[in-house]
Amino acid sequence: MGGEYRIRGNKYPRMRRPRRGRLVVLAVASVAALGMIGWGTLQLIDVFTGNGRKASAAGAKADCETKVTPSGTPSPSATGPLPEPGGITVNVFNATTRSGLAKQTADELKKRGFKIGDVGNAPKEFDKKVKGTGIVLGPAESINGSLPVLATQLTSAERRTDAARKGKDVDLIIGNSFKALTKKADADKALAALAEPEPTSTAAEQNC
Repeated sequence: MGGEYRIRGNKYPRMRRPRRGRLVVLAVASVAALGMIGWGTLQLIDVFTGNGRKASAAGAKADCETKVTPSGTPSPSATGPLPEPGGITVNVFNATTRSGLAKQTADELKKRGFKIGDVGNAPKEFDKKVKGTGIVLGPAESINGSLPVLATQLTSAERRTDAARKGKDVDLIIGNSFKALTKKADADKALAALAEPEPTSTAAEQNC
């Protein structure tokens, strides 16, 4: 080599190999490593979220298939068989100023199969103090038996129980808004529904 640049001595400069190949290998390895990390992360997310949701949904579905909640009406299977009208003694009292209502109502209840006890004016605690159509009153143990059965004959009546009351008789106290008993056909339907209530869905089941 001539000119300005000359090689002096017995040492020659060494030429380094290009680094392009090494950089490509490193880049490929990095991409592969990142891909594996991302795939593993997705698997973990699926385990803690996706599969959990599926399991919860499956459990909820199973609950929906097995849970049936009966209506609020007492069922014979839960409280025992409901008494027949012929096994219920009803006292009919008139709390209004209109005469003859107690006897007329008692006669109609008798035609519908109920036994009739006392008939007359209401006691002082109720006389002229019942603003609605009436009150069905009985002992505490009648709440799921004779009381709702009698209430089917006057569905708009208020239901009450008296824990201190003795005996099994129930009272029908006629109020100021009373016009007539529930029509017999409607009362029979209500009585049939009371004896065999249909199951109804709860809010949780509706979400299923």
